[in-house]
Amino acid sequence: MGVELTAIHWIYVLFILFIIGFMVMRRDTTLVCIAGIFLIAITATGSLSSSVSSIFTSFIFAITELLSTILVISIIVAMSRTLTTTGINDVMISPFARFIRTPALAYWTIGILMMVISWFFWPSPAVALMGAVLLPVAIRVGLPALGVAMAMNLFGHGIALSGDFIIQAAPKLTADAAGLPVGDVISASVPLVIVMGAVTTITAFYLIKRDMKNGKLTATTGLTKDSPSELRTDASQKQMLSLNQKRIFALLIPILFAADVAAMFVLDLQGGDATALIGGTSIFILLIITLAAHRNKGLEKTTSYLIEGFQFGFRVFGPVIPIAAFFYLGDSGFTQMIGDHLPKGSHGIVNDLGFGLASVVPLSKEVGAITLTAVGAITGLDGSGFSGISLAGSIANLFATAIGTGAATLTALGQVAAIWVGGGTLVPWALIPAAAICNVDAFELARRNLLPVTIGLVVTTIVAMFLI
Repeated sequence: MGVELTAIHWIYVLFILFIIGFMVMRRDTTLVCIAGIFLIAITATGSLSSSVSSIFTSFIFAITELLSTILVISIIVAMSRTLTTTGINDVMISPFARFIRTPALAYWTIGILMMVISWFFWPSPAVALMGAVLLPVAIRVGLPALGVAMAMNLFGHGIALSGDFIIQAAPKLTADAAGLPVGDVISASVPLVIVMGAVTTITAFYLIKRDMKNGKLTATTGLTKDSPSELRTDASQKQMLSLNQKRIFALLIPILFAADVAAMFVLDLQGGDATALIGGTSIFILLIITLAAHRNKGLEKTTSYLIEGFQFGFRVFGPVIPIAAFFYLGDSGFTQMIGDHLPKGSHGIVNDLGFGLASVVPLSKEVGAITLTAVGAITGLDGSGFSGISLAGSIANLFATAIGTGAATLTALGQVAAIWVGGGTLVPWALIPAAAICNVDAFELARRNLLPVTIGLVVTTIVAMFLI
């Protein structure tokens, strides 16, 4: 079952450590990632020309993988800009503004709503639905945009996605790999998801409140440069529509998105399909508002808003493409970027490293729990959160067989660790939807999440030891 670890694997590990170190020091990682791709390529192929080409190929692969996310974020930003420019946004948020009066209420309300919506439709479309409406409300009551992004990210890509109780894609993958019924894994994951979620979100909230109090976290902390932020709007432009027109659009927009939600239920749309429906609806909203507000100049303004959205999308994703390209090397991207140069029987660099870790540790309940958390975290580094959970299930089965108990709990623990790390709370490009909607820097969001998520994983691992 084990696979030989080669120089390629160790170079990959070394550059992961470099990348993490540079992020902690708040330095740019683009050069490090490109150097890592080149060094791995030349080690694998021995060809200088192929290695140079691999850098470009890896960028193409990363852009292709991220393109649907870039597109929907760009469209949502363009639509949000029309709402802000015309003043419709002010009318839309007024009901929420009466209810959400404090930063604490904003954090917990946004987080819990995000979690519930994400259970049914996964986080990416939920981010699009939530961000456009509730971000301005939260900012007005004093919760910085970075705090909003953390709330959406931790509750959506963390709690909801790691449990995945409704759609059940994650527990199905891990359960199949572990040879267990899906129901057993879901049942075992409930206490772990609750502990992980509670510890992480409460810790994050405490840190947000502390940093707001001492001035380290302000309304502009982490905001991306030159972004079409909802914080900046020319008030004179808001007179393009009458108050009644604004009220009609403010009512129409939630109805259209509610119709999307209904369609997702009826047509069983999930993940990418659900995101596409949200994106298409956002384009439709942008068109009708622009034509109504700008009248004779509506055709030109439509293009102008879309360009602004695309400029924002690619500006935000630009720094992320090299690091995404490097981490995609760890999984399915290796063959397409560099070629078939991994050892025979390899399951991808990160999965091989997971197998290697599991094969050298002693067997006990405590070590089993720690190992499954580590394996989950390692396999999550490719940024999907899902690619490595089958491996976590397989290793959980091995440990449970050796220990004689705890198969479902170990499987669930590996699933929780993989998705919290790779599904979108620590790996920078995986958390871009929340960062982009809130106009904050993805790397700053990842740094903010690091301590709460790490504390959560430690506590959850300890709890798992008692449940095995």
